[in-house]
Amino acid sequence: MATTGVAEDRVFAALANGTRREVLRLLRERGPQPVQSLADHFDMRRPSLSEHLKVLREAGLVSEERAGRQRIYRLEAAPLADVQDWLHPYERFWRDRFKGLGDLLDRMPDDET
Repeated sequence: MATTGVAEDRVFAALANGTRREVLRLLRERGPQPVQSLADHFDMRRPSLSEHLKVLREAGLVSEERAGRQRIYRLEAAPLADVQDWLHPYERFWRDRFKGLGDLLDRMPDDET
């Protein structure tokens, strides 16, 4: 039986948190940003956001670049492709199930009331 590796586990753990998913969305939609710009979107202290960014960085989902006194964060989407690859068989499973349900419903007589 195959299991996920440590890297994949870190990605899934990082994605399990809504704040971290929102950080990824912001970086996807607005591009690289300094930590303060990201912090402005959340009702939390900056050290708390820094912990979220650390988890994302350790999972390989963001990278950090120093520009003078600022730290600029950038989305690194490659680990998300691994998640998509892992989810693909489940997507196919549900698509097949829904198709089967649709076929069954098409064969059922219409109720006329």
